[in-house]
Amino acid sequence: MSPNSPSPTFSQIHISRKEWLFVILFTLILLILTSIPYAYAAQSAPPEKQFMGFILNVSDHAQYLSWYKAFQSNFLTSNRLTPESNPQLFFNLLWWTLAQIGKFTGLAYPWVYQILRWFSAFAFLLISYWFIALFFPDKFHRKVTFALLSMGSGLGWILVGLKYTLTNGDLLYPLDIYIAEGNTFLCILAYPHFLEAAAFILGVFALLFIGEQKRQLRFAVLAGVVAFLLGWQHGYDLIIVWAIPCVFGAMRWILDRQFPTYWFKAMLITGLVSLPPAIYNFLLTQLDPTWDEVLAQFANAGVYTPNLLHFFILMGLPLIMAVISAIKLLIAGWKTKFSDMHQSPAILFLLVWFFVGWALTYIPTDFQIHMINSWQVPVILLGMLGFFRWVLPWLNKFFRSIKIMKAASILLVVFCALTNLYLFAWRFYDLSRYSYPYYLHRDEVAALKWLEENSPENAVILSSLEVGQYIPGITGRRAFLAHWAQTLDFYKKREFVDHFYNTTIVSDTQLETLKMFRVNYVISNMDIPVNEFNGSSFSSVFSSENIQIFQIIYEGDGP
Repeated sequence: MSPNSPSPTFSQIHISRKEWLFVILFTLILLILTSIPYAYAAQSAPPEKQFMGFILNVSDHAQYLSWYKAFQSNFLTSNRLTPESNPQLFFNLLWWTLAQIGKFTGLAYPWVYQILRWFSAFAFLLISYWFIALFFPDKFHRKVTFALLSMGSGLGWILVGLKYTLTNGDLLYPLDIYIAEGNTFLCILAYPHFLEAAAFILGVFALLFIGEQKRQLRFAVLAGVVAFLLGWQHGYDLIIVWAIPCVFGAMRWILDRQFPTYWFKAMLITGLVSLPPAIYNFLLTQLDPTWDEVLAQFANAGVYTPNLLHFFILMGLPLIMAVISAIKLLIAGWKTKFSDMHQSPAILFLLVWFFVGWALTYIPTDFQIHMINSWQVPVILLGMLGFFRWVLPWLNKFFRSIKIMKAASILLVVFCALTNLYLFAWRFYDLSRYSYPYYLHRDEVAALKWLEENSPENAVILSSLEVGQYIPGITGRRAFLAHWAQTLDFYKKREFVDHFYNTTIVSDTQLETLKMFRVNYVISNMDIPVNEFNGSSFSSVFSSENIQIFQIIYEGDGP
């Protein structure tokens, strides 16, 4: 496709059965490959350890596990990762749906989580190939672009090289490697909920475009329904699906000098249909003090969108190519007074998606980093447009060989996948330590199971953070300390717990704190002598070789 040729519509795209077979087999291979670390962790664990089913970002996954556990018995749930009593107001469609799958099938959560991984990968990659076919009529170009979207990563491998040469084992700027949003392979590996949300985002955009091409607003209604479902899972992603089409409609108005009636009506419909979850999330975080503080504590993660220099490290060569391609397209458009954009609205949408999507990653919120999710699509599409339109033709002047051109394309994919190769390999090293947070001692798991079966439903349980993050997801009870955002006043509670487990006698001040939060049970793990908490207020109710559980008997509560 030349820069000035009209781009096809979704209805004009032809994808053969062989192409779909390639996409399915490629996705299947990626899923099998990314399942190996899970199988390794589960099968190689020492007899005394149990793999908990997660290989990255355990704190957040344990949070989702708590929702999953709660949604198996309730349509709405309270925040169980904090000891403060709070009403059952929270709902999340994704984890509610998974909870019903687990409840209906009887599958344990690690298996349901794998179902989510496989579903998300297929959903995102299949719809992504549809977008790729919109811009690349050549089948080889499509496949190379698809491979890059599936496996591409940033320049973090340079930081890894420095780690083992000049920085004495220290990994500089680890977030430039480990931020998952925008990295399809990393999301397939360990962040499937991001990938599932990205599939919904692409679905909204595709339906809006189809509606314009068919001149039928019913597709806008469908787009609104998809956005509605997205909003009940990732409310912040509504910012993406609202902002980008609205700016695109405004740009069409400017360039066409004609009011974009379809886009005005379509976005009005999409916005109204998908508004309820946005209102719910706003009211939940503004009117309920618990969720207001949870939102405020997002800053505790300290994860924000990187500055421009680090952004190029995070996204790597595809972003560099995308910027150059975007500039060349804008210069070409300026020379023709953007007449080519009239013929190729898909190119205009791609540019809007790229620039507006990039701007959204810097919105002044603590969750700005999540705006990168799905942005890898316009980055890869723009970058590969430039690669196939300008780079390969330039190389062809010197080599004049189709085989060399194909080899250069494949080498590009391999080069861009180096950081993900490191991330994949490092999982095995990290998991081979058989330690927190990926594993718990089997005695700890047994203690949590005992609490699930023998403690009151409203019980509050104190433990170390490593164990506490699993308490709501396994026992269904509330944890004193569990999560950097969901545990209210997180740092003070963490300080209290650290001090509590480093004293041999429970002081009156500590006992008052326990009483204030109505802590009912204390888990003493293998690193804490089990007789430390014996006293008039503590009664041992469970013990094993490495774990003891004490029930706190407050004055006036009876034996």
